[in-house]
Amino acid sequence: MMPNETVPKIKIEQSTFFGYSLSAHLSGSNDSSSLNGIITLTEKKTDKDWDIIILQTGTVSVLILENRDLKVINAISKIKELATNPSCIFILFNTWPSKKKYQKQYCYSDSFISNSLDNNDYCSPIMENLEQDIKLINESYDLVAQKNNLLKSNNRTKFYVVLTTHPKIELYEDDSHPNKYGSFLNACIFYQMLSDKKSPELKYNREIESKTAELLKQIAQ
Repeated sequence: MMPNETVPKIKIEQSTFFGYSLSAHLSGSNDSSSLNGIITLTEKKTDKDWDIIILQTGTVSVLILENRDLKVINAISKIKELATNPSCIFILFNTWPSKKKYQKQYCYSDSFISNSLDNNDYCSPIMENLEQDIKLINESYDLVAQKNNLLKSNNRTKFYVVLTTHPKIELYEDDSHPNKYGSFLNACIFYQMLSDKKSPELKYNREIESKTAELLKQIAQ
């Protein structure tokens, strides 16, 4: 709806599945959730000459160093190889913090990450507060973006601004997923990245009360 207001010729498609890692979008993935031996929807979509491709992977997957290096970076490299437009711009979706209570730490088993690892659990750093959470995740996404020559969105930082300066605006529908306000903020951020226009200039409010919508548009900018 946002692009239709100002840049209606933008064509958008998505390949999104609940709980899928980036490697699960590839037919050669070792993830139990992947479609091994079958050309996936994601791979079919890369046959088109896209100008921009946005890649999203969960925060836990980049926080755990072994998973980030052995799975996430490898999957992004393979997806980039599939893209048929050599000038395609890739954007890494730097996602929002969860609402889970601090201290936070996340762990994956060796079997989930790679058969090459020892029989141990591999864990993220312990996060003591929101500020440390934001810092560690931003640094992790920065590393992934740098190693794969990606642009990176700033959704996590914008969520932090709302959480700390406008705490009465609820951005979540549960501990991990955004509600309509959080989704609207995310959309405003990507609208600016895709259109090179400013979100406060939009009339579209997605059935959100005008004052809150205008505030979120300003924060996205």
